[in-house]
Amino acid sequence: MKSNSRLFPYLFALIAVTIWGFSFVWEDYLIKNNIEIFTFIFERMFLSTVILWTVGLIAGSIQKIQKGDMKWMFLLGFGEPFIYFLGENFGIKYTSGVMAAVIIATIPLFCTFIDRFLYKYKLSFQKVLGCLLSLLGIIFFMMEKGGMGSSQLKGILLLFIFAVGGALIYGYTTKEMCKKYSPFTIVTYQFTFGALLFLPLFLLFGIKGLTPQYFTMDVQSKILALALLCSCVCFGLWAYCTGKLGVTRANIFSALIPLVSAGAAYFLYPGQESFNYLKLIGIILTISGVIIVQVVKDVKTSA
Repeated sequence: MKSNSRLFPYLFALIAVTIWGFSFVWEDYLIKNNIEIFTFIFERMFLSTVILWTVGLIAGSIQKIQKGDMKWMFLLGFGEPFIYFLGENFGIKYTSGVMAAVIIATIPLFCTFIDRFLYKYKLSFQKVLGCLLSLLGIIFFMMEKGGMGSSQLKGILLLFIFAVGGALIYGYTTKEMCKKYSPFTIVTYQFTFGALLFLPLFLLFGIKGLTPQYFTMDVQSKILALALLCSCVCFGLWAYCTGKLGVTRANIFSALIPLVSAGAAYFLYPGQESFNYLKLIGIILTISGVIIVQVVKDVKTSA
C-alpha cells in the first residue's frame, strides 16, 4: 500500500505533463490560425468551470471553503490560470509553442532560489551548474536563424514574467491548500475565479473573435481538449501531485514537456514548428539542467 501511495503521484505527474505537452501545440495552432486569444481562453475557462461544477455537484466532491480561505482560492485563480495563461498564450504568439514549453520547464530553477530563502536550503555547486545549463539551453534555442528579434524578446519576457510567475504563485499556494482541501475542490475554485477574471477581457477584446472560423470543428475540438483534458484533468492531477510531492519535486516532470511538445509539433502538425541542431541542443541542455537541479538533495544551511 505504501509503494502505491508513492507510485500514484509520480504516475499522475507523468500523465499531466504529457497532456500539457500537447496543449502548447494546440494553443500554437489556434494562435497561428488567427484565433483571438481572449476568445478561446475565456471559452476554455468557461467550459472548464461548467464541467467541474457539474461533476462536483453531482458527485458531492466540492468541499465548503473555510472562512478566510477564499482569498487564497482567489490567489490560485489569479496566479494560474489568469496570469499564467496571459503569459503563456501571448508568449506563444511572439515565439512558438515549443519555445514556451522550454521556458515553462525552467520553473523548478526558480523554485530552487525561492526555497533557498523560504526554507534556507543551500545552493550547491550541482544546483548552480544545473541552472547555468538550462540558461545556456534557452540561449541555444533562441539562436535559431541567427539571433533574437524584438518580437521574440517580447514573447520570452512575457513567458518568464507572467507564465513562470503565475505558476510559482499557484504552486506554493496549492501546497498549502492541499493540506485542507481535495484537488477537485481546489481546481474547481481555481478555474471559477479564472473565468471571472477573464470575463472583462473577453467582453472588451474577445467578442470580435466570434467569427465563422471560430465555430468550426477544427477549432472547437482543440478548445474542448484544452478545457477538458488540459484544465480539468491535468490541473486536478497536478494539485494532487503538488500536495503529495511538494512544489520542487513535482516540477521535475515539467522538464519533459518540451520533448512532448516538440514531438507533437513535428509529427502531428508538420510545418508548424521548424527544428535544427541548435534547437535540439537547447532542449537537451535545458532538460538536463532542470533534472540536475531536481535530483540533488536539498540541504539546509546551518543556523
